[in-house]
Amino acid sequence: MAGFDLARLKGDVMGGISSALLTVPMSMGYGVLALLPLGDQYLSVAILAGLYSAIFIPLTFLLLGDRNALMYAPRSLVTFLLATVVGGNLAHEHGDQALVPTFLIIFVAGLAQTLFGLLRLGTLIRYIPSPVMAGFQNAVAVLILVSQLPAMLGVPRQVPLPSLLTDPSLVQLPTLLVGVLTCLAIWLGPRAVPVIPPIILGLIVGTGAYFGLAGLGLREGLGPVVGTIPSALPQPSQLSGFVAVLTDGHLRSVMPTVLLAAATLALIASLDALLCAKTVESVTGLRVPGNRVLSRLGVGNMVAACFGGIAGGLNLSSTFANHKGGGRTRLSVAVAVAFLLLTVLFLGPVIGLVPRVVIAATLAVVSVQLLDRWSLQTVRRLLSQDFVYWKAMALDLLVVLLVATVTIVYNLVAGVGVGVAVAVLFFLLRMSKSVIRRVYRGDVARSRRTRDPRLMELLSVEGRKIIVFELEGPIFFGTAEFLATQIETALNEPTAFVVLDLKRVNELDSTGARVLQQVQRRLARDGRRVLLSHARDNRAVWNVLDDMGVVAALGAHARFPDSDAALEWAEDELIQRSPTGPRLSEEVPLDALMALAGLSAPEHELVRRTLERRVFRRGDVVIKEGDTDRSLFMISKGAASVKFRLAGAERDKRVASFSAGAIFGEVALLDHEPRSATVTADEELVCYVLDDARFRDLVREHPSIAITLLTNLGRELSRRLRKANAMISQLEG
Repeated sequence: MAGFDLARLKGDVMGGISSALLTVPMSMGYGVLALLPLGDQYLSVAILAGLYSAIFIPLTFLLLGDRNALMYAPRSLVTFLLATVVGGNLAHEHGDQALVPTFLIIFVAGLAQTLFGLLRLGTLIRYIPSPVMAGFQNAVAVLILVSQLPAMLGVPRQVPLPSLLTDPSLVQLPTLLVGVLTCLAIWLGPRAVPVIPPIILGLIVGTGAYFGLAGLGLREGLGPVVGTIPSALPQPSQLSGFVAVLTDGHLRSVMPTVLLAAATLALIASLDALLCAKTVESVTGLRVPGNRVLSRLGVGNMVAACFGGIAGGLNLSSTFANHKGGGRTRLSVAVAVAFLLLTVLFLGPVIGLVPRVVIAATLAVVSVQLLDRWSLQTVRRLLSQDFVYWKAMALDLLVVLLVATVTIVYNLVAGVGVGVAVAVLFFLLRMSKSVIRRVYRGDVARSRRTRDPRLMELLSVEGRKIIVFELEGPIFFGTAEFLATQIETALNEPTAFVVLDLKRVNELDSTGARVLQQVQRRLARDGRRVLLSHARDNRAVWNVLDDMGVVAALGAHARFPDSDAALEWAEDELIQRSPTGPRLSEEVPLDALMALAGLSAPEHELVRRTLERRVFRRGDVVIKEGDTDRSLFMISKGAASVKFRLAGAERDKRVASFSAGAIFGEVALLDHEPRSATVTADEELVCYVLDDARFRDLVREHPSIAITLLTNLGRELSRRLRKANAMISQLEG
C-alpha cells in the first residue's frame, strides 16, 4: 500500500511539474496577447497577468474543494476576445486608465459565469451550433496570427502590414529568422525530441537563436526582449480600482462597455469551458460536471481579476500533460500552482530575457493549431465531392464563413452577436419542423372494437371521415400555424372528426394553445369535432390547455385517455349518423350471428337449444384471466373489452373490444389453455354462450354443424389478422 501511495505521489509531482513547464510560456504569451493593445509599456504587466491567471484560477478550485486533476489557465479564444475589447473602446478612450476597466470586465464576467453555473444554465449554453463556434475559432486563429506578424517581422505595431509590400526593407530579417526557427522547433519538436514539450523546445531554440545572433553582432536587427519583471508577492491591488470605477464620475462612464463586454466574455468563456470539459471526459475518463465547473471557474476569474490576472478556462494541453505525466489527484494541481508561484517570485529576471519574437512565434503556431479541423476537412471533402448530402455541409460552411467574416471585419463582439442570432435562427428552424409524426384516417386504422361484419363494412367507407394527427415535440408559435394549415388541408376531404394525439407532445405555449382553440372553433362552425387523446399524460401541456380555455371549449366528452378510445367514440357517432347504423346496432338475432352463418333453419334451432343466453351489467367480469373455463361467447347486444393494467400506472389499457355480432373466448375453446386476459362488460351485455362440454357434444353428434362453426371461427380469426396486417402496412408505409 505504501508503494502504491509513493508511486501516486511521484506521478502527481511529475504531472504537476510537466503541466507547469508547459503553462508558463503559454500563459506569458496569452497575457501579452490580451494586454499589449494598451502599449508596450504594459508588457511586464501583461506577462504577469497571464501567469497570475494560471495561478489563482486553479488555486481557487483547490480551495473550493475540487478533487479533479484538471489544469486551468488562459485560453486562446477567451484571451483574444478580451484583447478585442481592450484594443477597442478602452484603449482609445481611456488610455492609461484602461487597465482597471479591463480587469473589472473579467471580474463581472466571472460573476456571470458563477450565476450560469448556480442556475444550471450550462446545458442551454451548449445549444450554440457547432458551425457558429467553428466560425469564432477560425476567426480568432486568423486574428491571432495577424496580430503577431509585426513582432515576428520586427516592425512596430503601428506600421500597416500592407506597407511592407511596398517597403520590405522595414522587415528585420534576423528577427524573422528567430521567429521561423521557433515555429519549426515547435512543429518538428515532437518528432526530433519527443521527451521535451514542443512549446518548451521552441522557447529554448528561439531564445538560443536570438542571443546567438546577437553575439554575432546582429543585435540591431533583432527585436526587444520582454524586459524587467518585478518579483513580488501578488497583491489584490485591483480591488481599489474597482471601487474607483463606481465612484469616479469619469470612470463610471465606462460601465456600459464593461457590462456588454463582460456578458460576451462570460458567454464565450462558459461555452469554451463546457466544450473542453466534454473533451477531457472523453480522453481521460474523468467525470467533469459542467455547471459546477462554470460556478467555480467564475469565482476563479473573479479572484484572478482582483490580483491583476486575465480570464482563463479549462486548459486542455496542460491537463493532458498532467495526465500523461502521471497526475491523478488534486495534489498535481497544487504542485503546478506552487511551481508557477515560485516562477513569478524568483525567475522574473530570467523571464525578462525571453525575446518578444519568441512569444509571437509561439502564438503564431498556436493560431494555426487553433484552426477548426472539422471546417478544413469539410472543405476538402466538398471539393472532392465526398458528401452524399452536400447541401447541408455547404450550409454549415456558409455559417462558418459568415461568423468568421463578421468577426474579422468588425470585431469579436459583433461576431458573437451574429453567432447568437444564427444560433437562435437554427434553433427556431430546428424546432419549427413539422410536429406531425403521422396522419391516418379511420378507414385505415380503426379502433380495437370488433363489431358486426356489416358495421365493419360500413366503417370501411364512413371511417374515412375520421382523421388522426399523431403529434410530437413542442407546439409553439413556430409550429402551431403549420399544424393548423395541415389540418385545414385535410379538411378539403369530407371529415367529421379530427383526433389530435398529444402523447408525444412535450411542450405547449400560449400561442400553440390559442391556435388549437381557433381550429376547434373553425371546425365547430361546420359541425365537425376536435377530439384530444393523451391530453393528461403531460401535466405541463394539460395545464396550458386548461388555463387557455381549450379544455372548457372542447368539453369533457372530447377528451380521451388514448387514441383508440377516441377512434371508438368517433366510430360510434358515425354509426349513429348512418341511416342503417342504428338498426345494425340493435340486438342481433341469434340466426344473424356471424359465428352461425351458413347453418340451415333446423341446424339453427338445434344450436339454439345448446346455447345459454346470459345478461351482464356494466362492469361485470365476463372472463377472468387464468380461469380454465373454455366457453365461446357470441355478443347479441352491448360491448365488452379486453384490458390489462399498465405497469406503474393507475389505468387499464384496452387490448381489444367487441360489440354486437362479434365473438370472443374462441382461443381457449380451441387450444384448451387457461384464459389469457380479463374481459369486462362496457355496458349492458347480452351473450349467447357455448360451453366446452356442449361444443364437444356437437363435434361428436353433429359434426357438420361443428365444422361450419369452426369454419366461421377460422374466418373471423383470419379477418382480424388481415385487418391487423393491413393497418400495420398502412401506418408503416
